[in-house]
Amino acid sequence: MNVLAQDPALETFVLNMGPQHPATHGVLRVKLVLDGEYIVEAEPVLGYIHRMHEKMGENRTFAQFMPNTGRLDYLSALSYNHGYVCAVERAAGIGVPERAEYIRCITVELNRISSHLLWLGAYVLDLGGFTPLLYAFDDREILLDLLEGVTGARLTYCYFRFGGVYNDIDDDFVTGLKGFVKRMRTRLPMYHNLVTKNIILRKRLEDIGFITPELCRKYGATGPVARGSGIDYDVRRHEPYSVYPEFKFDIPVYPKGDSMARYLVRMDEIEQSLRIIEQGLDKLPSGPVMAEKVPKILKPPKGDYYHAVEAARGAFGVRLVSDGTNTPYRLKLRSPSFSNLSLFAEAAQGLLIADAIALMGSLDLVIPEIDR
Repeated sequence: MNVLAQDPALETFVLNMGPQHPATHGVLRVKLVLDGEYIVEAEPVLGYIHRMHEKMGENRTFAQFMPNTGRLDYLSALSYNHGYVCAVERAAGIGVPERAEYIRCITVELNRISSHLLWLGAYVLDLGGFTPLLYAFDDREILLDLLEGVTGARLTYCYFRFGGVYNDIDDDFVTGLKGFVKRMRTRLPMYHNLVTKNIILRKRLEDIGFITPELCRKYGATGPVARGSGIDYDVRRHEPYSVYPEFKFDIPVYPKGDSMARYLVRMDEIEQSLRIIEQGLDKLPSGPVMAEKVPKILKPPKGDYYHAVEAARGAFGVRLVSDGTNTPYRLKLRSPSFSNLSLFAEAAQGLLIADAIALMGSLDLVIPEIDR
């Protein structure tokens, strides 16, 4: 809607938020048309760090593209590993040992907690609170040490393989993970006392940045953004994959649709990920972590394949078109952050600039995932 066309007498000016604004967590520019401090129009401008991942996927073998998946949403890299290997395994008809499936889910949920902790610290920092960042990174450091021990990396993971995982987890990892789960359970009440119940934060988030279910459907928003608007949808539950059907966990849903609702969804998701990790460790079967006789060079049959997973920011989908050769004919990556950002222009109309920062932070955007 062009507000200026409706009211030509409106005195406005243009402000560029970005492309290096610290609240955007990446190279994003938002062109704001303002009436005083109120937003009349907001236009996200993308492409500053576009890296042509999808085109690279068409010029590499299936295995060679695997490291690229960890460079999309680098805060939730294992989910992207998972989505890609599942799509290729579906295309090539590769089975995965049960132990490997459990390890995949355990590490993905650990990575989800890592992502949410970074979002929590950075979000509150955007709103003027410094201390929670230190607590969040203190917990996250322990988590990253655990993942580094088994994957060899701390951020851009490339741990999964077609038919399993790179290496098995050991007793040190299991012991350390059980200790982290126990520790995190004692830390969550602290976060709620320090942050969730903080009156300053509540005034910044409650009744600010409303996103309706209709707006979510219009732009294809998923993940905590949609669940914060009352949409009960999670790929793990509604399009089950891997061994997620073996776990009991809740899908946090808040109907209000404001920034506080999206905050609460992510805080609850940390607890649910802890539940999944505990069950995964309790049920972890013995056996191999790689399928036997997986070809070194994959040539999936001709066809059109799709697989989606629940990443930290929503549904990540991989559409793979194979022409029978060792490289994909077409590789389309469905990015949750792109859809979630798309609704910002409409949701931000009428907000103060400071409230638009609260709205944007509640979307939990990772710009390199958008600029694929």
